[in-house]
Amino acid sequence: MKFSNLTVVEHPLIKHKLTIMRNKETGPKEFRELLKEITQLLTYEATRNLPTINVKIETPIQTTVGEMVEDKKITIVPILRAGLGMMDGILSLVPNASIGFLGIYRDPDSLKPVEYYLKFPPFSENHYVFIVDPMLATGFSIRYAIKKVKEFGVKNIIVMSLLSAPEGIKNIEEDYPDVKIYTASLDEKLNDHAYIIPGLGDAGDRLFRTK
Repeated sequence: MKFSNLTVVEHPLIKHKLTIMRNKETGPKEFRELLKEITQLLTYEATRNLPTINVKIETPIQTTVGEMVEDKKITIVPILRAGLGMMDGILSLVPNASIGFLGIYRDPDSLKPVEYYLKFPPFSENHYVFIVDPMLATGFSIRYAIKKVKEFGVKNIIVMSLLSAPEGIKNIEEDYPDVKIYTASLDEKLNDHAYIIPGLGDAGDRLFRTK
């Protein structure tokens, strides 16, 4: 299945680490560490097209002009709670990025997102916002997050997920074809309870040992 807005980051290290994460015997400590490491690898690809500015610097030899990313114009929006597990992976590469928080839970009957918390830093039109959530299942939560960010006039929005389901990608692509999605794996489908198959279970529960 082809999606114009989706990039599956193919890398042997990602496949290796993701296999360990899928294993039900992997504990929360290792799960957290692996999620951070895979997020770093995803960030490398997801930031490939960030604009740079020219900066004059002095090397030990001479004056030259280098390029730098305006990382103060980058904002990370982790969807609470599981998105917190990806935040440090991005910050390790763009440490001056701002953080915005969006708390959403999924209604067990309708499967639709319900907002319970929102705190965004100031945005400008040329900001780059990275919405992160390990599991892109139905896509409802991510789609809601995109809607909230766009209300602030942001045009450059990138979604990063560990696993994605075709149903969720299609859901986002229909409403927001301009939003690029980077994921470590496009899994098979959703089951009757909207869990990703083969997936890895509930990422939040495995991160925080809440079940």
